Amino acid sequence: MKSFVAKPHEVEKKWYVVDATDKPLGRLASQVANILRGKHKPIFTPHVDTGDFVIIINTDKVKLTGKKLDQKMYRWHTGYPGGLKERTYREMMATKSDRIVYEAVKGMIPHNKLGRQVIKKLKVCKGAEHNHQAQMPEDLDIQV
Repeated sequence: MKSFVAKPHEVEKKWYVVDATDKPLGRLASQVANILRGKHKPIFTPHVDTGDFVIIINTDKVKLTGKKLDQKMYRWHTGYPGGLKERTYREMMATKSDRIVYEAVKGMIPHNKLGRQVIKKLKVCKGAEHNHQAQMPEDLDIQV
């Protein structure tokens, strides 16, 4: 018997809305990454994008356990000499909470061409409103 291999044009993609209120960041990100990749589907094929679209709302209400609010640092480099910048999680939550969730999910998908294609299906919103009502997304309850 031959193995089943999904074709990109045969995959049916759905839209889901995930509410990040009071969800731990890492657990939320890992489960969203699985949905984006399509690992929850029986037709999952590692080299084909079989995943669904995910909209994450209320990212400003996501939580971290322990002392990570002050100890966890986000670092980036501007490209100029001495251009290493860093901020604590608390500072980033005040300004760019959507970026925090986006980077957490991005770190949990493969770092290759397929991963760059998969991360484009993630939409992140700070508040409870999003612009994707026309796609008729379904509510998805993430278990933590």
